[in-house]
Amino acid sequence: MSALSDNLVTFAILAYLVAMIGHAVEYALGNARTRIAAAAPVRELVGAGGPVVMPPAPVPPSTGDDRAKRRARLAGLIAVGATAVAAVLHLAALVTRGLAADRMPWGNMYEFVLTVTFIGVAAWLVVLWNRPSLRKLGLFLTLVMVLLVATAELVLYVPIVPLVPALNSYWFVIHVSTIVFASGIFLLGVVPAVGFLMRNGYEHGKRSFPYSLAKRLPGAVGLERLTFALHAFAFPIFTFAVIAGAIWAEAAWGRPWGWDPKETWAFISWVVYAGYLHARATPSVKRNVATWIAVLGFLTMLMNLFGVNIFFTGLHSYGGLS
Repeated sequence: MSALSDNLVTFAILAYLVAMIGHAVEYALGNARTRIAAAAPVRELVGAGGPVVMPPAPVPPSTGDDRAKRRARLAGLIAVGATAVAAVLHLAALVTRGLAADRMPWGNMYEFVLTVTFIGVAAWLVVLWNRPSLRKLGLFLTLVMVLLVATAELVLYVPIVPLVPALNSYWFVIHVSTIVFASGIFLLGVVPAVGFLMRNGYEHGKRSFPYSLAKRLPGAVGLERLTFALHAFAFPIFTFAVIAGAIWAEAAWGRPWGWDPKETWAFISWVVYAGYLHARATPSVKRNVATWIAVLGFLTMLMNLFGVNIFFTGLHSYGGLS
């Protein structure tokens, strides 16, 4: 089962890569536009008081433009299909990993990253099902999936080991499952957040990199609303996860809070995300300013996941690379 899980992760990475390439092709071909005739001949109506200029007649799109649009749409649909296949392989890798370990597959950093990324891509497929117009955002989502899942497989991988005694509790399922779920939604939420910042700049006349990448993204208003909806959904779950962790800490270590490095960074993330939601609800705060706070919140989550686990030691050190 362990070897099968490892192979499934590899196949999932390849499927995410195919999806990313498909989205990139759609992105590149999606610029075909209908051409308009340069001018129409002037037609005179005799006896009607002078020449009347007829408006230029639109010329139907060329066969080349039609083909480019069809290919772009086909590439986008293939990319979505490949993303769905990757998500199924990803889920199967987690299930087989859990069966091989005889526990939930959240016992170390490798397994945690795999689970968070799966939640992120599963949530993306749900969003895409309801909002197909957001499909071009899939290029950035699949890029994130390739980078994170490949990093987990190539850098963070550890063999299956039993849970340490401190994790052998029903609170392990309650606390870690909610942290994982909220983190996966925050992971998805940062994609439209960055997309909004680029698209908003592009709509305000900025044409330099990286704003030029947003040329074919959905409108800034829609991206910003999606960013808010995802964060507003994830924040209460994250809040519950932090509270559940404090209850578990009281049961396991005799104190609910001890400013352990991971606890400290979880609190920092909570404050930053609360600040984002407050800023988003404040009319005087510009949308791009509030969105930058959301991006900062995700950076604190990355620090808690990678930086704390790798560079700090504490009561949560068993959640690191080993």
